[in-house]
Amino acid sequence: MKKSIVFFEVRGGSDKGEDGYRKDTMPMVNALKERGWNAEVVFFEIAKKDEIYLYVKENFDGYVSRINPGNLKEENEYFDMLRQLCKDGLIGMPHPDAMIGYGAKDALTKLVGTDLVPNDTYAYYDIKTFKETFPKSLAKGERVLKQNRGSTGEGIWRVSVEGNCCATDTLPLNTKIKCTEAKDNHVEYRELGEFMDFCEQYIIGDNGMLVDMTFLPRIKEGEIRLLMLYNTPVNVVHKKPAEGSDAFSATLFSGAKYRYDKPEQWKELVDMFLNELPKVRQKLGDYDLPLIWTADFILDTDSNGKDKYILGEINCSCVGFTSHLELAGEVAENIIQIVSKA
Repeated sequence: MKKSIVFFEVRGGSDKGEDGYRKDTMPMVNALKERGWNAEVVFFEIAKKDEIYLYVKENFDGYVSRINPGNLKEENEYFDMLRQLCKDGLIGMPHPDAMIGYGAKDALTKLVGTDLVPNDTYAYYDIKTFKETFPKSLAKGERVLKQNRGSTGEGIWRVSVEGNCCATDTLPLNTKIKCTEAKDNHVEYRELGEFMDFCEQYIIGDNGMLVDMTFLPRIKEGEIRLLMLYNTPVNVVHKKPAEGSDAFSATLFSGAKYRYDKPEQWKELVDMFLNELPKVRQKLGDYDLPLIWTADFILDTDSNGKDKYILGEINCSCVGFTSHLELAGEVAENIIQIVSKA
């Protein structure tokens, strides 16, 4: 074993400090060096892809990807290089297909059948299926539509029927609906058919899809984000939406208030999620768990009136921990354990 880890970054982007690196990268590099390992940052450039590939293949045991795919036009080429490095025996943290599998919104539909996701959770990959199914799912009650692309709540819509709706299996296209976007909690009143036409933009194009979930009114009590280091919860962020009857977005941009808790304060949620982790891993491609990732939950109530937690999203492409840089030592320990056991 070379005891050597490379961290991939890309130049530029809003996630960099004055030194050009992500603020949480050098603390991890230094923590590994303190433990007797070599660690180095390599900036991915498409023009130097072959040179980078050969250098990394010859000199490192594994890589840690610290590139936000939104900052990289050549994402497919980057992922191809990572796949080849994994085939060559390097330990991927994470494997590129784990990044895709965990990070895509339709991960939720793959987890239907676990205790994490309601059974009436759907993914639409084509316009025909969307237009046939969504009027039926909305007839059952308020829904949330999430596009696969975008960030900070863009293209995430809370949709409800305006006025009295006759009990029916499906809704006519002229049904008046109320649509609230998570980006800034603004409200639009539209007709169902026209709104579905508008949503076609989220389905067409590369990686286009819409996920359709039941709306959980207890989002008003806050979204609970578990920050995971590999298989261990290390931090909990409680994100309470802004006041207001329509507000449901838990992003800082939309006015949500954040509170940082310890995992012990959310023991029931943590125990439940750790119990489900083997199923999560198996249903999302059976890759090793990501190194640094998050799972977001919303409170719901079961048939006995007890709290239960519903998974709303997983993030693992490039989760930052800049507000908790003291975790760098724990990250380094995890990296060493992952590489040493392989």
